[in-house]
Amino acid sequence: MQRRNFILKTTAALAFGSLAITGCTTTGNKPDSAATNASKRQSIDASVDGTISRLYSTVAGSRELVSKSRGILVFPSVIQAGFIVGGQYGEGSLRVGGGTVGYYSTVSGSFGLQAGAQSKAIIFLFMTQDALDKFRNSDGWSAGGDASVALVKMGANGAIDTTTATAPVEVFILTNAGLMGDVSIAGTKVSRLKI
Repeated sequence: MQRRNFILKTTAALAFGSLAITGCTTTGNKPDSAATNASKRQSIDASVDGTISRLYSTVAGSRELVSKSRGILVFPSVIQAGFIVGGQYGEGSLRVGGGTVGYYSTVSGSFGLQAGAQSKAIIFLFMTQDALDKFRNSDGWSAGGDASVALVKMGANGAIDTTTATAPVEVFILTNAGLMGDVSIAGTKVSRLKI
């Protein structure tokens, strides 16, 4: 009984502490300067270019699938960290017709047995015009909540089977080890950055 109370109190304290730290900020209320925003956009775009190149060179069939999409939302470095209570955050851009049309952030939280930190790239492919339009016209978007989202699967030959990628939104998750195939992105929130 005491152990159970300790675990509950510790978990509650960690959750409260995480929320308190998240609420604290070292930045003021002054918006970023135009030069700062331009530099941030340039940095995001360079990282997105690198991530797309890495996707093409490491995942056979990815170029063909990307070419079939109406838009591609790339988060080059989503940092996931936690100890019992966890979260992830990253920034990226949406490209339509090869050009950047907006900048976005992604965030999600989790609770459970976890410890440590890792980085991954998340790439959303909007396969239908309707899915892309709903995303672009939304104030905030949730993977799995606002659109049917499917994780891209590898075939037995090590390449993507583009004929089975039929969901309105397809997702690649890349780590340093390669393509992740067994992960959930349901509940991942995406919001527009004002930069």
